[in-house]
Amino acid sequence: QVQLVESGGGLVQPGGSLRLSCTASGSIFSIYSMGWYRQAPGKQRELVATITSGASTNYADSVKGRFTISTENAKNTVYLQMNSLKPEDTAVYYCNIDLRGSGWVRRGYWGQGTQVTVSS
Repeated sequence: QVQLVESGGGLVQPGGSLRLSCTASGSIFSIYSMGWYRQAPGKQRELVATITSGASTNYADSVKGRFTISTENAKNTVYLQMNSLKPEDTAVYYCNIDLRGSGWVRRGYWGQGTQVTVSS
C-alpha cells in the first residue's frame, strides 16, 4: 500500500507565502510524475502544477510566476512553494503522485488534502 501525507496549509494574508509538502511512503518502485491540484468551494478540482521524473514542469496560467513545484526524490516528496498569494488561491490543495507500486501496478494516488485560506 501507498500513503500520501500532506502538510503546510493554513491561513495567510494576501501577498504572503506558504509551502506545501507531500510525502509518499510504502511499496514504491518508480515515480513518474507528481503534482498539485486544488478545489475551491463549488468548483471543480483543477490542476495547479505538475513535475515529471525528468523535471519537466507545467503550471496553471493563474499561478505562473508565483508558485514553484519541486521534488526531493530521495524522500519521495513534492513541494509547492506559493508566493504572492491571492484570495482566489483559497482552496483545498491535493497532491497526486503517479507511481508504480506493489504488484507492479501503475496508478495515481491522492493525498488527503490541505486547506489554504488567503484572507486579511
